Amino acid sequence: MKLIIISGLSGSGKSVALHTLEDEEYYCVDNLPPALLPSFVDEIHRNPSRYQKSAVGIDARTISADFESLPQFLQELRNHHADINAELVFLDADIDELIKRFSETRRRHPLSTKGLPLIDAINLERTLLSAVKEQADLVIDTTTLNVHDLRKLVVERVRPADTQTALSVLFQSFGYKNGVPGDSDFVFDARCLPNPHWVPELRPLSGQDAEVAAFLQQQPVVEEMLQSIISLLETWLPRYEAEKRRYITVSIGCNGGQHRSVYLTEQLKKHFAEKQERVSVRHRELQ
Repeated sequence: MKLIIISGLSGSGKSVALHTLEDEEYYCVDNLPPALLPSFVDEIHRNPSRYQKSAVGIDARTISADFESLPQFLQELRNHHADINAELVFLDADIDELIKRFSETRRRHPLSTKGLPLIDAINLERTLLSAVKEQADLVIDTTTLNVHDLRKLVVERVRPADTQTALSVLFQSFGYKNGVPGDSDFVFDARCLPNPHWVPELRPLSGQDAEVAAFLQQQPVVEEMLQSIISLLETWLPRYEAEKRRYITVSIGCNGGQHRSVYLTEQLKKHFAEKQERVSVRHRELQ
């Protein structure tokens, strides 16, 4: 049986993630008080055929004294219920994007009571949920994701039960000019490599195009960096998997996130797809 707990900041896309899992035939419960989680787990045990795949949403609307015990409960669940594969997925976004989303939807933040300004409510929620984020199996930064991107990412990363024990590796490219992805486990900087941007005929293309790939393959330093990254990941990914890590996000950045980082990300995916069962790729600036 598989149980996914969706948590995160208000406005970060938790409802979208939960609805996506519902479309993937998960039995979903939104806004479940943490105190009711043990009872829900008992219900799962009593009806395993009905709750083969379940998901619950827990967020600031249910903030209470027992919320702080959620990480401990998850650890106890994993220690004493080996038949339930429990995962905690945390959705995050930067504060400017959250303010923009609340302004566009004109929704009130669940913690903005008694005249608390929106920015203070967001910061308070982030503080309250900090311990939950630290215990998350997967953190998704939705700052640059639209609804369709988020749905696709959730489906790609949270696979069916028959692959639940495999390490899920996401390789993503990004541009430093738009900031480093907040959900990265490894970050590699490709800005020191020769830049196709300065070749006029290559400028409008991306690292997915054959012409850009050919240009970069002619640069020995590019292959040197690629092999260095592969060597490091081949050393450490098995150790993360041995420690029961379920998700790893590897981010490669260059100035604009169009050429060098995209090429390296595609090469890494190609290499590790032959070794890892669950490998996916995302090009943030090409979405």
